[in-house]
Amino acid sequence: MHARQISNGIRWLGAVDWDRRLFDSLIPLPDGTTYNAYLVEGSEKTALLDTVDPPLAETLLSQLRDVPKIDYVVSHHAEQDHSGTIPLVLEKFPQAKVVCTPKAKTMLMDLLGLAEDVFLSVADGEALSLGDKTLQFIHAPWVHWPETMVTYLPEERILFSCDFFGSHIATSDLFVTDEGRVFEAAKRYFAEIMMPFRAIIAKNLDKLAALDIAMIAPSHGQIYRRPAFILEAYKEWVHGAPRNMVALPYVSMHGSTRIMVDHLITALVAKNVRVEPFNLVVTDIGKLSMALVDAGTIVVGTSTVLAGPHPLAAYAAFLANALRPGAKYLSIIGSYGWGGKTVETLAGMIPNLKVEVLEPVLCKGVPKAETLQALDDLAATIAGKHQEQGFRE
Repeated sequence: MHARQISNGIRWLGAVDWDRRLFDSLIPLPDGTTYNAYLVEGSEKTALLDTVDPPLAETLLSQLRDVPKIDYVVSHHAEQDHSGTIPLVLEKFPQAKVVCTPKAKTMLMDLLGLAEDVFLSVADGEALSLGDKTLQFIHAPWVHWPETMVTYLPEERILFSCDFFGSHIATSDLFVTDEGRVFEAAKRYFAEIMMPFRAIIAKNLDKLAALDIAMIAPSHGQIYRRPAFILEAYKEWVHGAPRNMVALPYVSMHGSTRIMVDHLITALVAKNVRVEPFNLVVTDIGKLSMALVDAGTIVVGTSTVLAGPHPLAAYAAFLANALRPGAKYLSIIGSYGWGGKTVETLAGMIPNLKVEVLEPVLCKGVPKAETLQALDDLAATIAGKHQEQGFRE
């Protein structure tokens, strides 16, 4: 794809990765992604903001073929999909300086083998003149690495936001055209990489509040010409209380745990509690992560394997512990054949979750009447807790 005009002297460069379906060998990409770079040409200097993932380096280099000079390469974030092509850009423009935070400087030296003398480290709030355009750099740690920053162009009121406000969508649209589609993709993005850092993200949102932003240009996904749309969404995800919803990741080997899951779902719905179940054999972990943004309660359903939880259930517990959602309650349900330590094992895997653990429901073999009654009681307890907390619908 050719370079595309955004505004006077500002062009989108980069690549659309239509076929990529996994990020970091972990995160599903059902809609592919984009790697957005931006060329800002001032009356005196020219800056390239970010690059692309190395496998698509040739796309970026072809877009730069007729660019006579680049004075600065701004690295918002040291990860490969943003900065991995910097060495090739520097080969073409050896006079260029790499502009980044002090933390990013050391990381880029480690990750890309760049020499120390190519860097221009910038402080939080520092500005760099391109002549008739100004780049103002704002440190934004933990969105989503500690070295991240964003760039504000006051003359055009554009925020180049790096991973902040990003979404993984491969499309020919330069600007957001379908806010519903982008909302879901951006929420998935937030859930998968931003959720553990909500408290710090809140501070970064406060830093941006003073800026007059007319457009947000992230490093993944489409450009926002209505910034309020994504800013309000982030405020909700960061500050919003949990909802009257149970996230229920589960795995069943021979059907007994599945019977328990189905019964609990029915009991919760009867108590006016929304449930989002996830069969871990087939689920998209991005969908589970999105549910964890909102869940007031997490219930893990698991069969027992060799005296412990099924590995897929253990993975779900590990994921929740890493993402640190704001859920207030957690419980465990499941079936076993001859015994084990499922509850103890799973409980030991979630030290980061600040939750009240509700009485687990485990049964030997196929669930009988007393097990189903215990599930009814668990549903009643969850509904009561949610009502006490005043969780939103």
